Amino acid sequence: MDCKKEIFADGIGQVHFAGGMVRFDFVTLQPGEEGQAPVPESNVRLIMPPQGFLAAYNSMQQLIDKLVEAGVLQKNENA
Repeated sequence: MDCKKEIFADGIGQVHFAGGMVRFDFVTLQPGEEGQAPVPESNVRLIMPPQGFLAAYNSMQQLIDKLVEAGVLQKNENA
């Protein structure tokens, strides 16, 4: 893989399941009207099979656990 590309997103606007695939719609925040809150704008869609989604979820959970252990994140006991 010679081609490397970085994509920035402020967050995920939607995650849905359609056509047998998990679809993530990533958003960036765009300036709103003067004095208004930023507006999320969908800019990239990532599509993966359910097995890929589960593998990604497991990787993210492992990273979350490490960040909690390092004190970067705190568990929300009320959740």
